[in-house]
Amino acid sequence: MQFSESWLRTMVNPKMTSDELAHLLTMSGLEVEEVEAVAPPFSHVVVGEVLEVVKHPNADRLNVCKVDVGGGTILNIVCGAPNVRSGMKVPCAMAGAMLPPDENGKPFEIKVGQLRGVESQGMLCSARELKLSDDQSGLLELPQTATVGQDFRGYYDLDDLKFTIKLTPNKADCLSVLGVAREVSALTGTALSMPVIDPVAVTMQDTLSVTVSAPDLCGRFTGRIIRGLNARAQTPDWMKQRLERSGQRPISALVDISNYVMLELGRPTHVFDLDKIHGGLHVRWGRQGESLKLLNGNTVAIDEWVGVIADDAEIESLAGIMGGDSTAVSLDTRDIYLEAAFWWPQAIQGRARRYNFSTDAAHRFERGVDFATTVEHIERITALIVEICGDKDQTAVGPIDDHVVNLPLRQPVRLRATRAAKIIGIAISDDQIADIFTRLKLAFTRESSVDGTVFIVTPPSYRFDIEIEEDLIEEIVRVYGFENIPALPPVAPNLMLIAPEDTRSLFTIRRQLADLDYQEVVNFSFVEEGWERDFSDNSAPIRLQNPIASQLSVMRSSLIPSLIANVRYNLNRKMDRVRVFEISAVFLRNSAVQDGGLSVAGYEQPKRVTALAYGPVVDEQWGQSSRNVDYFDLKSDLESLLAPLVVRFVKGEHPALHPGRCARIELDGKVVGHLGELHPRWQQKYELPLAPVVFELDADVLQLRKLPIYSEISKFPAVTRDLALVVKNSVAVQDILDVFYAKRAADGNCKIAQAIVLFDEYRGKGLASDEKSLAFRFTLQDTQSTLQDDRIDAAMTTFVAAAKEKHDAKLRA
Repeated sequence: MQFSESWLRTMVNPKMTSDELAHLLTMSGLEVEEVEAVAPPFSHVVVGEVLEVVKHPNADRLNVCKVDVGGGTILNIVCGAPNVRSGMKVPCAMAGAMLPPDENGKPFEIKVGQLRGVESQGMLCSARELKLSDDQSGLLELPQTATVGQDFRGYYDLDDLKFTIKLTPNKADCLSVLGVAREVSALTGTALSMPVIDPVAVTMQDTLSVTVSAPDLCGRFTGRIIRGLNARAQTPDWMKQRLERSGQRPISALVDISNYVMLELGRPTHVFDLDKIHGGLHVRWGRQGESLKLLNGNTVAIDEWVGVIADDAEIESLAGIMGGDSTAVSLDTRDIYLEAAFWWPQAIQGRARRYNFSTDAAHRFERGVDFATTVEHIERITALIVEICGDKDQTAVGPIDDHVVNLPLRQPVRLRATRAAKIIGIAISDDQIADIFTRLKLAFTRESSVDGTVFIVTPPSYRFDIEIEEDLIEEIVRVYGFENIPALPPVAPNLMLIAPEDTRSLFTIRRQLADLDYQEVVNFSFVEEGWERDFSDNSAPIRLQNPIASQLSVMRSSLIPSLIANVRYNLNRKMDRVRVFEISAVFLRNSAVQDGGLSVAGYEQPKRVTALAYGPVVDEQWGQSSRNVDYFDLKSDLESLLAPLVVRFVKGEHPALHPGRCARIELDGKVVGHLGELHPRWQQKYELPLAPVVFELDADVLQLRKLPIYSEISKFPAVTRDLALVVKNSVAVQDILDVFYAKRAADGNCKIAQAIVLFDEYRGKGLASDEKSLAFRFTLQDTQSTLQDDRIDAAMTTFVAAAKEKHDAKLRA
């Protein structure tokens, strides 16, 4: 939003400097991005009147002018402008004047000099030479009412400033000079001078038939016919000046007046050429297959999502966005239909962006425009049109035709004074709140309750940003002044909470994985729907209502597919060794979950830790031969990550993993994750030369940490015994280990076994085809004495007997 300070001060003129005003607006939430002078500095330029123009005796394209600059001083000035003539008033730079710098940044000084043998005592100026515009057509002609000899900067108000405000989307009420003036009035207590809106006398009864068949598009449609206008009339200089200083380029009187009222009051209006309308107007939603040529020359396709204004033959306008070319006013227009409407913000939002352009009208309507003042605004623009383009003998004004269809209901908003004080952090009295609401023109009533005073506030028709209690608290803070709120230390105790000793942080887990040569990645939590089907066998994923991309349409229930995508990305860039991990939440349906501070009803969001390895175990080197990573490499990494926690690895299945090379990870009988190679089907589908190995488990398990427990260190030597057992191929190693651990815990003779590890597996000669040999190494030690053979033999015999009993194991010969 851009406007000139002088225009603003015609409505509200607080006793403060420009800098103070800019600071006040910024601190109230209307950020002033830039304050810029409307013209560069220059001096000794006055209003001059050309008294005489004669041809230069020595140059065909130059004239010698006699110019009155006031005080009886007549200057002789040589001028080459094509539009110079006797009797015109123009800016005149006298000798000694310093004009704006040229393209090289060098100031231009006017001196008395000879031009082709004729003395020139100054210079008549164009708008371009004074850096007021890019117009090169000739001298800047001033109205005949300009006072000869008056300083031109003062006459043209060139010490004015242009304010550029960066508005947040909720402050649509400030997209006009009146809106900003209302804010300044409320902030400073200065009286607001509203633009005078006097109804224009109706001199005929002509109306245009209007039908509004889409109440969810248009809530109010107001218009009137005006006949006998002169569209070639010149836009007044004061209006051109305000438009230019608001970033608008003057076009023609009718268009300029419409733009002026939009900037003044905040309401976009549209002027139709009445002679180009076929029959009446119909406000409706578009239809598939329709099209419209717009004022900007583009032809756009229309469908049911876009609102239009149509006549009996064709579409005339995109509702609330831009008019059509077929009914645009021109310099030959005599009769017009003037329209002002309230378009529902939801019906305008996104429509202009769909066609890859933006308009001032759409920018305002999609945020909300005052729905109660269409008639007053029609009167305001009518008065200006009649004043500038009217002819008292020919101009006729029709009655206002106001169609009220479906207006917003202003619901009262309750504000608890105690709640406001708690949120703001300081005590604000009821009278202060009432004063602020009064200054903001917010109608309110008071009620008393057990918790204190309650204000019931009804938002005005131009405020679309007041819906809840917090909106009113924001208004109180803005007007009270952020700078008036003292900076106080928090009153709540700020205690350092010590993390439980039996829990480790996710940061620690990240560091440990990095120590194991994995690199962390961060992926989107929304993924392709096909990934959920492939890697999680999930045919009903959690869908996003508004995905950022069409392919990223569902929330992931596993981190594995994201890491597979990371592998493919690296392979496409010639990286043949990938080791990555991710710690993040997954999203699962769970009807037992209730709404809470960190939860959403019906959805569970547990954190998972997932790591993947692909390619060689280590980078190519001379120290060891190259081999590809396998299941046991990741199992080793996972066990070191879990230590001292011991989990079970049990053969299992997972939609993403190889059916014969997958284990489920169990802790205390509960499945907490999976480990294995990628399924061959997905390896082929996703074009991976090798099968990655991956594990995924609940982050809670890795965060568990057993507290240290003191145990006596033996000073006696340890003894090792190897035990080779022959079992059926169907017997898992973990099953045998479970038997040994159970016996050690239950039998006192076996407690001397400190460690039991598998060090060999054999199948082949000497064994049946359905048998295998498992060799275990036992480390035995006592804290009280050196172990004797009889104790060792007794313990080993017990272990063998237990294995034989449970799994029919026998000693290998």
